Amino acid sequence: MSPARRIRDEIAGLIRSGAWRPGHRIPTEQELAAEHGCARATVSKALSELAASGLIERRRKAGSFVAHPAVHSAVMTVPDLAELIAARGEAYRWQALSAEPAKQGEGPVPGPALCIVGLHMAAGEAFALERRLISLVEVPGAGDVDFAKEAPGTWLLAHIPWTQVRHVIRAVSPTRKEAGLLGVGAAAACLELDRTTWRAGRVVTHVRQLFRGDRFDLVAEFKAGIQG
Repeated sequence: MSPARRIRDEIAGLIRSGAWRPGHRIPTEQELAAEHGCARATVSKALSELAASGLIERRRKAGSFVAHPAVHSAVMTVPDLAELIAARGEAYRWQALSAEPAKQGEGPVPGPALCIVGLHMAAGEAFALERRLISLVEVPGAGDVDFAKEAPGTWLLAHIPWTQVRHVIRAVSPTRKEAGLLGVGAAAACLELDRTTWRAGRVVTHVRQLFRGDRFDLVAEFKAGIQG
């Protein structure tokens, strides 16, 4: 086995076993070269292969770190981000930033609405920024819920059935404020999910979720129908 492959497999084993968790800083090339008695070029090759496989991420001037696993969500469903993140073995937390009456005529929700802004956190880091409107006509009980303790999407999925949903997905650049909240650079690529949900033809909620582009994938799988 080549030295580069031995180093690659050793680090991959530490990551897959959970000994090195997402965000863990990988020893420097110099440290790994000294530990394994090889050239830095050998270490660099091993780290490049690990980065290509998605196990680590290499940050310029900062070093290499165990990558956070991307969360996958089916495009045609309304996912509960708390469940998706927990399923990846990461600690989930909802951080409410504000909850107040929406401005009249704001967004596609007619009539009085509640506007909630907050962050979905995964493993202690920002995962998605959410801004949600909930119709107080269709969901009058929402006004009595403490959304500082529970994410509004989680609460809605548990209490309010929906009959129709519309997704609009875009690649966007965050504003300076959004980048700061997500902990990314202003030039970072982000994925915007704009979703409106109806019940019996009436809007229940509208949400804009802004995801870090390196943490979330939308996936759709289809099977061809039988032609007869």
